[in-house]
Amino acid sequence: MRYVSTRGQAPARDFADVLLAGLAEDGGLFVPESWPHFAPADWRAMRSLSYPDLAARIMQPFVGEAIAFADLSRICRDAYAGFGHPAVAPLVQLDAHLFTQELFHGPTLAFKDMALQVLGRLFDHVLTRRDARVTIVGATSGDTGSAAIEACAGRDRVDILILHPHERTSAVQRRQMTTVHAANVANVAIEGTFDDCQDLVKAMFADAPFRQAMRLSAVNSINWARIAAQIPYYVAAALALGAPDRDVAFSVPTGNFGNVLAAWAARRMGLPVSRLIVGSNRNDILTRFLNDNDMSMRPVEPSLSPSMDIQVSSNFERLLFELLDRDADRTRTTMQDFRTTGRMLVAEPVWRRARGVFHGFRLDDPGTEAEMRHLHDACGYLADPHTAIGVAAARAHPCHGGVPIVTMATAHPAKFPDAVERATGIHPPLPPRLADLFEREERFTVLPNALDAVEAAVRSLAGRNRSA
Repeated sequence: MRYVSTRGQAPARDFADVLLAGLAEDGGLFVPESWPHFAPADWRAMRSLSYPDLAARIMQPFVGEAIAFADLSRICRDAYAGFGHPAVAPLVQLDAHLFTQELFHGPTLAFKDMALQVLGRLFDHVLTRRDARVTIVGATSGDTGSAAIEACAGRDRVDILILHPHERTSAVQRRQMTTVHAANVANVAIEGTFDDCQDLVKAMFADAPFRQAMRLSAVNSINWARIAAQIPYYVAAALALGAPDRDVAFSVPTGNFGNVLAAWAARRMGLPVSRLIVGSNRNDILTRFLNDNDMSMRPVEPSLSPSMDIQVSSNFERLLFELLDRDADRTRTTMQDFRTTGRMLVAEPVWRRARGVFHGFRLDDPGTEAEMRHLHDACGYLADPHTAIGVAAARAHPCHGGVPIVTMATAHPAKFPDAVERATGIHPPLPPRLADLFEREERFTVLPNALDAVEAAVRSLAGRNRSA
């Protein structure tokens, strides 16, 4: 399997090179040169697999010959061994045709663990074979940072620096990052929004001498390996509900578009996914695009669901590339114009292609609290704000003919205890392994939204560890 850039001006690479590169040199995102496809008989044969074995089977075509299948299987089994539920990603039924898939049973209580526990081990495997070292830089709106740090802390061949927007994450989210004291970990709070953090990461990758000197890599969903490792849980849910002999739909609370893109990728591989519902909060650029072809940036507003407080959804570029029939020149100019003008112009036929699969939904904070309260009152289910938006989006776009809708439960309610308690009267406790989180010492640096200051922090981290 080879990978090409959505902007067409970077050389094709194999999976291992894409894993280490993260962002393409031309500013684009790597995508498979061709999409693997499974026939109905292939899907049926996967029904009996455990989650780790299913994950390895789904990822194998994307990995190709870069990593032996026996090694990939071992990596997946190791990655999910410590999850807090034997099913890894269990389904919970909420209504006749409405389910959640709980993706928060990993070490940091969020769906990012599903991919990043695999990613950390993939880095270890490839870097050990190459006798190399990388510096990972990442931006987080709340959950990616802690999951990435958990996956990479203490690893011999990786330094990791995570940017988060200062005072714009929940206290639990922040502390899960800033109380990890491994020598190869650094946390920086940026005086700005998540989009500012994400722009700083992209600017570091665009600074070619800095990128080469620091051997930069990425764990955000701009890294294709993240997307590949998220596809399996959509497959697991669909198979459990009767696929390939029954259609299924997914409702995904969405910020950076990576999670729902993984669902689209499963569909592209032949899984019978009839509908993808995108749930947004007040930062509703994706919903405005899907409903009205209005992809225009507005200021980011803080909300009860901070992981979705985003206006520039990086992974949308991968979908745009496909909607434009893989025309890299049009993709590049469209994305450049979007960043220059703040508005993306998408021709109506292209927009309608997106509308054929995707549906948008927006929910404000009062509506989110009302949905959290309803879920608890109706079926005793405690949902975090992001999951509640996903469930409300599913209710707003019901399927006909008994097609089940699965909402991705992206975070444990204890990650947002104040919002959950305000909505339901219940203060969800942290699991025992995190019970002392608020007693641990925090370590992070507050920096301005300035590239030179952040690059200096990266140099300091990498230089300290490379000289040790």
